[in-house]
Amino acid sequence: MKSYIAKPSEVERKWYVIDLEGKTLGRAASQVATILRGKNKPTYTPNVDTGDYVIIVNADKVVLTGKKLEQKMLRHHSLYPGGLKEISYKEALAKKPEFVFQEAVRRMLPTGPLGRQMLSKLKVYRGSEHENLAQKPEVLELRY
Repeated sequence: MKSYIAKPSEVERKWYVIDLEGKTLGRAASQVATILRGKNKPTYTPNVDTGDYVIIVNADKVVLTGKKLEQKMLRHHSLYPGGLKEISYKEALAKKPEFVFQEAVRRMLPTGPLGRQMLSKLKVYRGSEHENLAQKPEVLELRY
């Protein structure tokens, strides 16, 4: 038996639309990260980007369970002393829900050039309209 190793030129990519209305942030992000990496395909190869394109709509209607909306903080550092910036998820979802979902997915992808290439296939939109109708995306329902 021979192992199949995908080549970047042979990868066939599909476009999917996922509606996040009423979906949990972490569960949805982990399934989207799996699709972006290509782990849902039999042709998955760890060192090749075999994933599909994903369009996210209604990112502002994503749900956080428990008290995470008030207690969980979105943090980043400016790399200067005392430069820790914090914002609660309630404020972050009100201001920039696209960034909140994209950050959740980014942190589940590998670091480095391959992870950045995978993340570039993610398109996140606040409302129910998106600009990628020309690609004829398929509607995908998440598994939970």
